[in-house]
Amino acid sequence: MRADKTPSFKQLLANPVQMLAFGFGSGLSKKAPGTMGTLVAIPFYYVLIKFFESGYAAALILVVVSGVWICGKAADDIGVHDHGGIVWDEIAGYLLTMYWVAFSWQNVILGFVLFRLFDIAKPWPINWLDTKVKGGLGIMVDDLLAGLMSAGCLYVLTGLL
Repeated sequence: MRADKTPSFKQLLANPVQMLAFGFGSGLSKKAPGTMGTLVAIPFYYVLIKFFESGYAAALILVVVSGVWICGKAADDIGVHDHGGIVWDEIAGYLLTMYWVAFSWQNVILGFVLFRLFDIAKPWPINWLDTKVKGGLGIMVDDLLAGLMSAGCLYVLTGLL
């Protein structure tokens, strides 16, 4: 582990929980690790929607439920609550954003932009939850709420377009 408590890519390869939590290495980005983690979610979304559409809900539940443990364990292992490089929560939030809309590349991009806006701006009650809820659930809950808010906006916008 480096002095700033961020694991190296070699350490991620040796630890599957850290590899998942750090979005397969995307969370190691020096700039905008959350955005990089959200970008990693796009191929997962594409595979789910194209090949496993009937299993999307089950996969989403698995990503969310496992994410509470993955994010909590990763944070405990490196000793930093909600380390910026832990991006499994962004992956889950983006997949939640995209759940209620039909696939199109326009929706993929609009969903990405909306999710990043809500995740970065953290309007109420996202900011409140972000400060009050701890552990793996605390890491996940703000991104899930950002995903729900983004999903609502995306759903309305796709109905208008």
